Amino acid sequence: MTATGPRLGPDELRGLFLFEDLDADQLAWVAANADVVDCPAGSDVSVEGEPAECFFVLLDGTMSMVRLVGGSEVETVRTSHRGVYSGAVQFYFGDRLEQRYPATVRAVTDCRFLTLPAGPFAAVFRQWFPMAVHLLEGMFVGQRTSAELVGQRERLLALGKLSAGLTHELNNPAAAASRAAGALRERFAGMRHKLAMLSEGRLDGEVLRALTGLQEEFVERVGTARELSTLERSDLEDGLGEWLEDHAVPQPWELAGVFVAAGLEPEDLDRVTDAVGPDHLAPALRWLAYTVEAEALLVEIADSTHRISSLVDAAKQYSQMDRTPHQPTDLHAGLDATLVMLGGKIPAGVTVVKDYDRSLPAVPAYAGELNQVWTNLIVNALDAMAGSGTLTVRTARRGESALVEIGDTGPGIPAELRARVFEPFFTTKPVGQGTGLGLDVSWRVVVKRHGGDLRVVSEPGDTRFQVLLPLTEPAA
Repeated sequence: MTATGPRLGPDELRGLFLFEDLDADQLAWVAANADVVDCPAGSDVSVEGEPAECFFVLLDGTMSMVRLVGGSEVETVRTSHRGVYSGAVQFYFGDRLEQRYPATVRAVTDCRFLTLPAGPFAAVFRQWFPMAVHLLEGMFVGQRTSAELVGQRERLLALGKLSAGLTHELNNPAAAASRAAGALRERFAGMRHKLAMLSEGRLDGEVLRALTGLQEEFVERVGTARELSTLERSDLEDGLGEWLEDHAVPQPWELAGVFVAAGLEPEDLDRVTDAVGPDHLAPALRWLAYTVEAEALLVEIADSTHRISSLVDAAKQYSQMDRTPHQPTDLHAGLDATLVMLGGKIPAGVTVVKDYDRSLPAVPAYAGELNQVWTNLIVNALDAMAGSGTLTVRTARRGESALVEIGDTGPGIPAELRARVFEPFFTTKPVGQGTGLGLDVSWRVVVKRHGGDLRVVSEPGDTRFQVLLPLTEPAA
């Protein structure tokens, strides 16, 4: 970009609000170093991401400022106000901060700009306004440091909540396995005792073979017995209880519940009577009941340990332990792991609906950071619904991007607040319940780290946070 017009004199510069309070020497320096540049309509004055070399002041025309979000340009500012500035707006840092244009500035109509070289302007600005420079630097560094500290604190709090939830989730199956193991020990002791009683009764080999055959058949039914409603279970237990009473079996109510759970009916107990006879029926049924209970307890222990293993796998997937930070990532695995980790925070009144497009390919991403994004969005959705509603987690392909949508049926976000939800420290939660950095961190991870887009669509009963991630590695 080269100068195309005559330089402005001190009197003309004083007409711009940025320079109206400069003294004569300062105005003379600006007049000697500032060029006037004409930019035709449609041309770029500065390009987002390129080294910031100039500080621009609008003299005439209409300019717009656009940001690249998810591969698409989003206009953030359009103005024709004389004197507005853009470009190297943090020039006063000099070489201590990498200077890059934060946005693309484009001439909407034919425009004229006053341009100042960032390096020389920074040197004289520090001489002219040393206190102002210190204040500006302190404010910038202080805000950045504060955001980092609060962000770390928020991540620690989130980690604490997740750890508590994971501990709670692990405790349930571990306690169930422990209880089942203790009960199993008692059942095996009972089986040994009843087997001795049967042996003392001098059962012949044919009878024992028939009894063990029934034992194997009944054990196989344990894993395939259908789920019963409370009413069905009650009716079946009453029927078996009457059969046991008619056959003078002690404590019939105990055996009835065990046999119904295994899917047995009075006809099955008739077969036991035919096999052992009425004299040995009670110990035979008690022995079979211990066998069936032992198998059911073994199934419970297997389910509990499988649940523990699944939780550990989910924790490893969530934390991305022993994995490279940037890799082709299965978004569904991360979403599922996050839902498992947050299982303790999902109220009983919230229904979780997963609508996954399984044809979605792996996405090049920092998987651990995306899991933090899913955590922030899901926790916000749960908070919005206040204990009841539907949480929807959806994936789909949208053009050359993968779409992840977290939806809730809460009251929605008012239109006047929607544009501010991604601002740092902005929160609609009561004091002490939110730092206002969760969505800001999520936006930075999605947009800055992955070159994607994060947006929100909201109306009462339907709020959706949409994450768009490129399916291919963005160009450096």
